[in-house]
Amino acid sequence: MGAQTLTKPVAEAPRFGVLGVNVSAVQIPGAIARIEEWVRRGETGHYVTVTGMHGVTESLRDLQLREIHNAASLVVPDGMPLVWLGRRQGYSSMRRRVYGPELMETLFQQTGPRYRHFFYGSAPGVADALAVRFKERFGAQVVGTYSPPFRPLTEEEEEALAAQIRAAAPDLLWVGLSTPKQERWMYAHRDRLRVPVMLGVGAAFDFHTGRVRQAPRWMRERGLEWLFRLTTEPRRLWRRYIVYGSQFVWNVGLEILKLKEFN
Repeated sequence: MGAQTLTKPVAEAPRFGVLGVNVSAVQIPGAIARIEEWVRRGETGHYVTVTGMHGVTESLRDLQLREIHNAASLVVPDGMPLVWLGRRQGYSSMRRRVYGPELMETLFQQTGPRYRHFFYGSAPGVADALAVRFKERFGAQVVGTYSPPFRPLTEEEEEALAAQIRAAAPDLLWVGLSTPKQERWMYAHRDRLRVPVMLGVGAAFDFHTGRVRQAPRWMRERGLEWLFRLTTEPRRLWRRYIVYGSQFVWNVGLEILKLKEFN
């Protein structure tokens, strides 16, 4: 009898609290290892939120959104402020943010055609263009795409979409909507679609197809992506970065000084 190769289980990522949201102390390699383990086990219903300052601040005002984050299988820190706060709480291994587009690209680079993928989100044609691009770059198996209209789906459309995804049987369902829409969508569909893992990656579809410009790497690595995005899309993003950003800094200060608890 030949020797049997056993795969060592991947440990659960510890979490640290930021304004009531329990963020996973994880980096990209650890996140990918965990995702692959869920697929390997044949589990379903996992979802990953890629969360930064904006998602945490939205969760301050919306307790249901906070619960959605805290029920996620992983809440990865997509923002240097969360990385800095994780280090402050003793997680010295957190060196870089888990940037959604980079997490997505790295997983495809490492796994190639190993898994079946479905792209849901962005504007009409973007998910299709992403499928073509990733097939060419990585030999990816993309088994379906769907770009939803800019309105709530009807009950009939919801059922047709669910049937399409179940028939495609993806291992990974990538959700490219905005926060908090993508988090709500994943939570609502986590049991209905029978997909092992859903990942909410925001504007990653637009970045990888060239529809939207990314900030230079040096800005992304130093916590300055917000400034780049604000200057390129001020009318759409001023509230997120100026209003919500100020609220985040103020409330984190209160939490650090133990003047207020966020539970």
